[in-house]
Amino acid sequence: MTVQRPDPALYAGDLFGEYYQAERPTAVRRVSLRELVPGLLTCLIAALASLWLAEHYGFPAILLGLLIGLALNFLAQLGALEAGLDFAARHFLRLGIVLLGLQLTVMDVSGLGWMPFAGLVLIMGSAFAAGIVGARLSGQGRYAGALAGGATAICGASAALALYAVIGQDRLDQARFTITLVGVALASAFALSLYPVIAGALELTDAQAGYLVGASIHDVAQAIGGGYAISENAGEQATIIKLTRVALLAPVVALVAVWLGDASQSPGDASRTLRPIWRRLSLPWFILAFLATVAVSSVVAVPPDIAEGGLEASKFLLLLAVIATAMRSRLSLLIEAGWRPLVPVFSATFVSFLAALAAAILLID
Repeated sequence: MTVQRPDPALYAGDLFGEYYQAERPTAVRRVSLRELVPGLLTCLIAALASLWLAEHYGFPAILLGLLIGLALNFLAQLGALEAGLDFAARHFLRLGIVLLGLQLTVMDVSGLGWMPFAGLVLIMGSAFAAGIVGARLSGQGRYAGALAGGATAICGASAALALYAVIGQDRLDQARFTITLVGVALASAFALSLYPVIAGALELTDAQAGYLVGASIHDVAQAIGGGYAISENAGEQATIIKLTRVALLAPVVALVAVWLGDASQSPGDASRTLRPIWRRLSLPWFILAFLATVAVSSVVAVPPDIAEGGLEASKFLLLLAVIATAMRSRLSLLIEAGWRPLVPVFSATFVSFLAALAAAILLID
């Protein structure tokens, strides 16, 4: 079995192609299954270790996967692992995002009501703006702010991975991307521990508490789990709110692509010309496949077992992608970047919580 690496020229004008070319401007070559196995097996072992630790010690599996991946960073220097790590970071990410579409239908979103939905859009916009402001205050660029704000506003690590495919390594180095992933995982774990307690202390109703948790916690599983930790009704509300945020992944990625412009040209280049807006609105295929999966789920009733299996498979594939990304990150660049890349994440998280709390109190009975 072989995997054909396509000619980068075939991706001219394609956003994911720009990311591909920025990351690997190398000649075309065929990668055999034998070359993939060492890297994939390493990711698998690390993922199983993360899941075991998460089950026994209660830490988020994504956060543990990041830490284990960083601890195994030295293995990425082995040429035998390169192809497998590259495959996991790239393709498992795409498949994981596509499978998220099994959890959502158009009816779920439309049943939310226009006032709560408008409030949710405002919350997400506030989180995104706070990420941009936090990036500027900490000396980071708008790309770091867009990544942190988008990941916080939508669905954590999976959104960060999707947005990074649009931003590209030529505009945001992988070290700062990895730190953002760490920050998002830490913030989500902190929110899961604290937000249900705050909801109880403020004596919010189940509907208000579910809205608060679903609208502000980053990770899908943690947002839903936080809702059910309060009550059954709060869990159902949190699930609808959180999956509505996931449904907005594709529009947000498209808007970010339009806002950032062409990855192949420097923002400071006065002579640059932007591509037509329809070109910049073109999305990576896995985002389109995500939308197609949502459409199918809306028309055809997906059996609960398949939907649940799809969610578990999505979480595992994203865990493998996160581990591979962490292993490929250069620790020297992580140390050099320091704490500043975390500022946009924490500022977006704080503003997201305040906006969600205000919306829950004002808009939800």
